[in-house]
Amino acid sequence: MKQRVYLCVCVLGETWNPLKLRYQLRNVRERLAKSLVEKGVCTTEKQNFLLFDMTTHPLVDSQQKQKLVKRVQESVLNRWTNDVSRMDRRMLGLLFLAHSSDVLENAFAPLNDDDYDVAMKRTRTLLEIEPDQEATKAYIKGGDEVLWAVVAAFTK
Repeated sequence: MKQRVYLCVCVLGETWNPLKLRYQLRNVRERLAKSLVEKGVCTTEKQNFLLFDMTTHPLVDSQQKQKLVKRVQESVLNRWTNDVSRMDRRMLGLLFLAHSSDVLENAFAPLNDDDYDVAMKRTRTLLEIEPDQEATKAYIKGGDEVLWAVVAAFTK
């Protein structure tokens, strides 16, 4: 009985246990979309795709998206450090989430060929990092081991 209650809490997303992350990720898209609509970043629209009605969330202001794409590009090209522990945690998380969502290449698409190759090479380097080892290093230094647990969940 206790396990069932714990599983229900995990599915509802009311706990932050990295080992139960798969259960928490089920409704993340809907919760994120609802939060972004409430903040005025997106709107909610129904679109008809052949036989199905789909709920879409188009952006209200595309300038914010362009600013974010520019920040991602700059972080990989101009502000790149070979030491992951010195990278901005928010940008590091954003890079991993963008890759897991298959939108990272879209952010690099407007770049010229040389910059695109550099950005993809650095991204591959970042993705080849072992999250378990980085979590251990972060724990020793008193850092963000939770970030690496989330990365491990997304990359497996």
